[in-house]
Amino acid sequence: MAALGEKDAPAPTADVVRLSEAAIAKGSNSFATAARLFPTNTRADAVMLYAWCRHADDVIDGQDMGHDQKADYRAKQAQHLVTLKEQTMRSLDGEHSDDPVFEALRQVVYRNEIPHIHPMELLNGFEMDVRQRVYKTPEDLLEYCYHVAGVVGVMMAMIMGVREQAVLDRATDLGIAFQLTNIARDIVDDARADRTYVPSDWLEETAIGRLDATDTTQWPALHGVAIRLLDMAEPYYDSAFGGIKALPWRSAWAIAAARRIYRDIGRKLREEGPNAWKQRISTSKGRKLCLLLMAAGDVVAARYWASDVKQDRTGLYRRPGRSY
Repeated sequence: MAALGEKDAPAPTADVVRLSEAAIAKGSNSFATAARLFPTNTRADAVMLYAWCRHADDVIDGQDMGHDQKADYRAKQAQHLVTLKEQTMRSLDGEHSDDPVFEALRQVVYRNEIPHIHPMELLNGFEMDVRQRVYKTPEDLLEYCYHVAGVVGVMMAMIMGVREQAVLDRATDLGIAFQLTNIARDIVDDARADRTYVPSDWLEETAIGRLDATDTTQWPALHGVAIRLLDMAEPYYDSAFGGIKALPWRSAWAIAAARRIYRDIGRKLREEGPNAWKQRISTSKGRKLCLLLMAAGDVVAARYWASDVKQDRTGLYRRPGRSY
């Protein structure tokens, strides 16, 4: 694995890390659990990047840490995106900020030498939300998943020292798998906020046409669609396994744990059927502990039995600008 050497950049600012830790604790129980396994410096940078990603997502979706949807969130969405891009560019240009979210971005990008194109790719994904893009085919959806999650995987891998393009491809795959799982879990919640990520071709096949969050008679058909999304995620989860072997041990454990925990969300959605949407799917602390232990076994298995990260990824999404 090609990795950065010891960084001579200043250590993360303590108060910025503290506020970022609070953001991850409130915004994502799944990632917060896995992130505890990172070594100290990697964890600090990971939660700082997460804090900015979470803030950007909330600004566009009109939420607070992914919760409490504002009814009128679309009213100034385009304006919010412009402001978000301007603030982000200033941070990428090295300008200090009194806003801990953007100061976190500035520090983590500088410390880890993350190319500026990657944070902007994430914002380009949020622009798809602002434009209310219709995803007609699975290929359209994969493009969205890359921009709002796959590229986050790339940046997180860079924080762990990764620079080999084949490993970054596997990090992309894990981000895409996470996003497909999230979309499957949140089909009904997204419909309540007038957001649809399910390929319209699939909806037409079910004769649903347009999602109606108030119509529970749609749920059996929607669960079939959710299963298709989860099936679509599986080869991406499998591919991501091959990248674990290239990470430092503790980082590998954290990523293997995140992979187990998110995949388990899909398992519960499959098992509970259409009734899964009566409440938000979550994983108990006891179950997470089991998954953490299983993830440690995954790290060992990946070291010895995972395929070469350079092995062909035929049929999987290819990152923009990546020459294969």
